Amino acid sequence: MVAARMGVLRVLGVQWLQRAAWNVGPLGAWTASHTMKDMLPGTYPKMPEEWAAATKKYNMCAEDYEPYPDDGMGYGDYPKLPNCSQHERDPWYDWDHSDLRLNWSEPIHWDPDTYIRNRVDTLPTPVSWNVMCKQLFGFVAYMIFIFWVGEMYPTYQPVGPIQYPYNNLYLERGGDPTKEPDLVVHYEI
Repeated sequence: MVAARMGVLRVLGVQWLQRAAWNVGPLGAWTASHTMKDMLPGTYPKMPEEWAAATKKYNMCAEDYEPYPDDGMGYGDYPKLPNCSQHERDPWYDWDHSDLRLNWSEPIHWDPDTYIRNRVDTLPTPVSWNVMCKQLFGFVAYMIFIFWVGEMYPTYQPVGPIQYPYNNLYLERGGDPTKEPDLVVHYEI
């Protein structure tokens, strides 16, 4: 009886704790974890009225608005933005979100994690592709040539004979202790 009552209290305690945690959650946590309905792309615009509604929805001019092609990938009426990174945008402009260089209510790219500032840099390079290839392959060819020369004409550090103390270890190598060992000279002064 006591065990059954403890089990009921344990279950009620867990349910009470779950209910309390549900009500104490941070404000806006529910909306932050879900995409709002008005942010989802609608159907592909076919009529001029739908086209105008989509341009108004994404806060764009009618001349700038071009949706992704209706090829069944599910882009719907989402605008096709140029494939340029946020790093290309003007750093001195007064952006609403200066870290991402975005303004509020501005549409972002369909692949936003691809074109943020610390990913792809789509700026043109200051050096042309041909010059970069020539420099790379020139350096690699030079290093291969240097390695080949090193293999063909090896150089070694000059090495002299090993010098041992106590007359070239005469006694340790089994010399006769009654005889005086020969004088070993490894160098000349």
